Amino acid sequence: MSTSADLKSRDTNKQDYGSDPLKVRDTNHYQNEYIRGFVEKWDELIDWEGRAKSEGQFFVDVLKKYGKHKILDVATGTGFHSIRLKKAGLDVTSCDGSAQMLAMAFDNGVEHDQILKTVCSDWRWLNKDIQGKYDAVICLGNSFTHLHEEADRRRALAEFYAALKHDGVLIMDHRNYDAILDGNYGSKHSVYTGKDVNVFPEKVDDGLARFCYEFSDGQTYHLNMFPLRRNYVEGLMTEAGFQNIETYGDFNDKPVDNPDFFIHVAQKKFDHGKS
Repeated sequence: MSTSADLKSRDTNKQDYGSDPLKVRDTNHYQNEYIRGFVEKWDELIDWEGRAKSEGQFFVDVLKKYGKHKILDVATGTGFHSIRLKKAGLDVTSCDGSAQMLAMAFDNGVEHDQILKTVCSDWRWLNKDIQGKYDAVICLGNSFTHLHEEADRRRALAEFYAALKHDGVLIMDHRNYDAILDGNYGSKHSVYTGKDVNVFPEKVDDGLARFCYEFSDGQTYHLNMFPLRRNYVEGLMTEAGFQNIETYGDFNDKPVDNPDFFIHVAQKKFDHGKS
């Protein structure tokens, strides 16, 4: 873990990957990746209007289908989903491991006439920082891939499970790393990239997906993530206690061949009354 001295001495406008960036496969490293310069550009990277058009009412419809109202958004980022769900009338608590991201999310909420309830927390110790239980936990934006160690992934899922009410629902998404690992990468969505941003996988193997983010002003950033295969994620969720897992592609309730994103919807307790 980073010490306070490390944080003070670090250049907050420069990512630190050491002498060999491809060897950086550490969950704790996300603090070195989401530096101030990158966070300040995040809303250039994410095309909010395009993303809203692409996702439509998918997440609102799923939450309403299961009758969920009190939502914990554990990967808030700059607030896109928290704000959309609040506008839909849901009670949302916004959580992120980056205080800078949460500050931007709060400001974005104000711009959209929404006051966000924010909590800064590492998922591995989530329940130390939140209060009460939730109807649903959402972990969106390809965020779960920041957990490089399997022990951390299992720990985070256990924390999500514990944060839910007895009949709660977990909604989690990630890129189609099956296609990326198998050499079939081709992003159809402009939703995650603004018009002046180029995003592409720079290095991919079974333990690393290193993405490059090139901005029109010449600034370049990277994220080192773990490539999650669909079946692996579903297996982890099952082993964490979740049941009745449904997986969707590209925010569509009908089967989609080779989607860009997988969205998993899992129940804490199986409800025989639902079809």
